Amino acid sequence: MNPIIAILKEHNVSDEQTKAVFQALTENPIMAMATVQQLGIPQEKLQALMMLLISNPGLIEEAVNELGLDFSKVEAAKASLNKENP
Repeated sequence: MNPIIAILKEHNVSDEQTKAVFQALTENPIMAMATVQQLGIPQEKLQALMMLLISNPGLIEEAVNELGLDFSKVEAAKASLNKENP
């Protein structure tokens, strides 16, 4: 199982909430961070999760595929971020 999904499941985040987080990540990664912060995950685990999301974008792709979401939206979001933060 993807480590990001594992952390979410460890903290009783529902499948619907997990899909919503990754949907948000594919559409607007910056706004998705706010969504993640509202899940009730303890601060130390939340920091670890945020570091995984930031430092290893490949894990996002794996999770999106595991959840059956559209990865092309992740690519579009990354392109958008790169334009904003050259």
